[in-house]
Amino acid sequence: MPTIYDLKPKFQALLRPVCAALARVGVTANQVTIAAFLLSLAHGAAIAATAGADWVLWVLPIVLFIRMAMNAIDGMLAREFGQKSNLGAILNELTDVLSDVALYLPFALIAGMPPVLVVMVVLFAVIAEMTGVVGIQIGASRRYDGPFGKSDRAFFFGALALLLIFFEPGWWSTTLIAFAAALGLATIVNRARMALKEAGKGADHANT
Repeated sequence: MPTIYDLKPKFQALLRPVCAALARVGVTANQVTIAAFLLSLAHGAAIAATAGADWVLWVLPIVLFIRMAMNAIDGMLAREFGQKSNLGAILNELTDVLSDVALYLPFALIAGMPPVLVVMVVLFAVIAEMTGVVGIQIGASRRYDGPFGKSDRAFFFGALALLLIFFEPGWWSTTLIAFAAALGLATIVNRARMALKEAGKGADHANT
């Protein structure tokens, strides 16, 4: 299924000059990864502390864009500038999940939002990323299949934040969150299915 993640190569091409400049001054991939997580943690704390004040919601799409750029940059630094490491791989996966939890779980504290559904969306996001990683364990690649991957979640919550500035939460926000939960569940199933399919093809080639 197509997702916003499919635009990643073009986004990386735009960021490559910035990435090269950071590498020249000694910035490492792991530093960028940790910085992106700390940014997410700080803004998630602001959402929780203010119960979704307008100014915090205004800033969220900007934070999500910066986080997405930093995630692309740390990957390029690792791959294109010889900075790959086992620690970096662990940090990348863990901080992605923790950043999602930090940024999206506080939406449950916004008055009028359905807390159970928000928790479900975040839980399904964590399971979806875990499913993607488990693909490697069974002989497939790290799966990023949609329809509700990391970039899609960022777009959804960024747009939701802007809508909440202008409209009181109600049936419409509950409907959107329920839809996001359904997409999250579909993503888990799709990643598991595609990982099994890929691993099966690998086994077939090995037996021929």
